[in-house]
Amino acid sequence: MASEPVGIDTTIVNNIEHVNTWLEKNSDLLIQYSINFMWALVILIVGNFIVKLISGSISKVLKKRRMDKAVIDFINAIVRYLLFIVVLMAALGKLGIQTASVVAVIGAAGLAVALALQGSLSNFAAGVLIVAFRPFKSGDYVEVGGVAGSVDSIQIFQTVLKSPDNKMIVVPNSSIIGGPITNYSRHKTRRVDLVIGVSYKADLRKTKQVLRDVLDKDERVLKDPEPTIGVLALADSSVNFVVRPWVKTEDYWPVYWDLMLNIKEALDENGIEIPFPQMDVHLNKLES
Repeated sequence: MASEPVGIDTTIVNNIEHVNTWLEKNSDLLIQYSINFMWALVILIVGNFIVKLISGSISKVLKKRRMDKAVIDFINAIVRYLLFIVVLMAALGKLGIQTASVVAVIGAAGLAVALALQGSLSNFAAGVLIVAFRPFKSGDYVEVGGVAGSVDSIQIFQTVLKSPDNKMIVVPNSSIIGGPITNYSRHKTRRVDLVIGVSYKADLRKTKQVLRDVLDKDERVLKDPEPTIGVLALADSSVNFVVRPWVKTEDYWPVYWDLMLNIKEALDENGIEIPFPQMDVHLNKLES
């Protein structure tokens, strides 16, 4: 009578035999599942490539139509996500998973997620409104949601700004739509507002002429609209002049800085004092 192999647990031998039997009975099914899995993998890889190709083609078409970069990025993101969902459903269908059931489950889960992420949905809706009404475009310098910066991109849930000192600022789209939007770059021209204080002893008519001469010497100051120069207020320590020239939007800050310097030098050359805050104190001696 043959003895069992020494050192081999009979339980392990029985399990191996069961596995071999199961593999023999289901070999065709395993082969079919393997083929389906490979096809699903191919669908994902090829589908992802096609999604990138389509989104890239859409970007090229929109760029040829000179559409704003921020809008292109927003549309691309939506198209990419929608197409990838289609590819994913096709891959699941190849694996034999009922896509109708998956859609129902996704729909139910989506409803639950939507209730939990109402803020994100409002950000998405606000992003659609931003793209539709276009209160700003890529590169514009804006003030939104309490912060200011140049528009870098409009994304599905947020808008990315770049501050003048090169910081990235991410602003939720709902905060932008729900508050004031100040676009400093929308119009081609801007007005520079300066307030210049001079001494009460100064000749005001001469001061006004000096200020006008400074503006006339700067070629960046526009002739139309004509600059405004006038007495704004009789302040505590000075007579305040308002100086309001118009310039091209891109010249705003260079003109602002140069005018402040040139006005100070011109007033000094003409002996017109720019006073500093001061207080006169009168002491009365009380007689005993």
